[in-house]
Amino acid sequence: MKKVNAFLARKDIIFSAKRYGIDALGAMAQGLFCSLLIGTILNTIGTQFHIAILTEEIVSINGVGYTVGGLASFMSGAAMAVAIGYALQAPPLVLFSLATVGYACNVLGQAGGPLAVLFVAIIAAECGKAVSKETKVDILVTPIVTILIGVGAAWIIAPPIGAVASAFGQLIMQATALQPFWMGILVSVLVGVALTLPISSAAICSVLGLTGLAGGAAVAGCCAQMVGFAVMSFPENRWGGLVSQGLGTSMLQMPNIVKNPRIWIAPTVTSAITGPIATCLFQLEMNGAAINSGMGTCGLCGQLGVWTGWLSPSETALANGASAIVPTAFDWLGLLMISFILPAVLCPLINYFCRKAGWVKDGDLTLV
Repeated sequence: MKKVNAFLARKDIIFSAKRYGIDALGAMAQGLFCSLLIGTILNTIGTQFHIAILTEEIVSINGVGYTVGGLASFMSGAAMAVAIGYALQAPPLVLFSLATVGYACNVLGQAGGPLAVLFVAIIAAECGKAVSKETKVDILVTPIVTILIGVGAAWIIAPPIGAVASAFGQLIMQATALQPFWMGILVSVLVGVALTLPISSAAICSVLGLTGLAGGAAVAGCCAQMVGFAVMSFPENRWGGLVSQGLGTSMLQMPNIVKNPRIWIAPTVTSAITGPIATCLFQLEMNGAAINSGMGTCGLCGQLGVWTGWLSPSETALANGASAIVPTAFDWLGLLMISFILPAVLCPLINYFCRKAGWVKDGDLTLV
């Protein structure tokens, strides 16, 4: 046993919740942001402001054309896997090999791709580290072991995780069949939670074609998480944290949630409040591209999606009975209240009482 422990120490293979649940998870969130989320932001900006360089297809892969943003999103699996390998201090040959592993895993996992990448990239990275520089033909052995084990693990693990993510999406769809009040609560909370978890809320909303009132509730839940975390963690993270969470992703808080799940109370309760306000009071509908329902304030994609849906509903929204409208001042007020004002006010207020109860302490929200 001593020899095994000595070998693991020499290879920097540490089985710990911090290494996998905080370091790797935090890095994965950054990889997702730099690929899928940035890609969606670029596509949205290009479409809304008619920027040719962002809307033109620059390459075709298997008959499918991709814009600059499309390519960024296309490589999200590889980006996440490499980011995880970097956090695990993988040597170069392992790190570069993880690009293949991450891409394969993300495709096999579909809506649950990011979560599948987390598990599979950790397995592949640690196995690659174990064999790295142990042979005279390291340049062959290390990439082969990393890729074969990673792709093999992806083939076994990713589809079931994808099925669970899809079932989660079906739960959201069932919630839309309820009355607007209860649907507003359930959809807002569930999609908001999905946005912060290492699964793709945008992919779930896209696969389900989540538009209309359900899409509006989803936008409310995502904004509650992103703006809520950004504002209530401002004392710890200042302006950088405000921008990275408010316009980026609340997934950056996942390592802190693992350490203290109670920091998630305020954003989640906020989403339960803003969801039914969106559906019952403002009747906020998201009839743009369904993927924007799960984007929240990431690059303002959720808000641009609502605006686009007012003027020119997407094909999915039209199929569900939507039609173009001229937005009123009340519509704009609803969008601003649900997206920014209510989360920025309610979440810090709720978190104040969590702090008073001793559930949240200074430093609990500091980004790693």
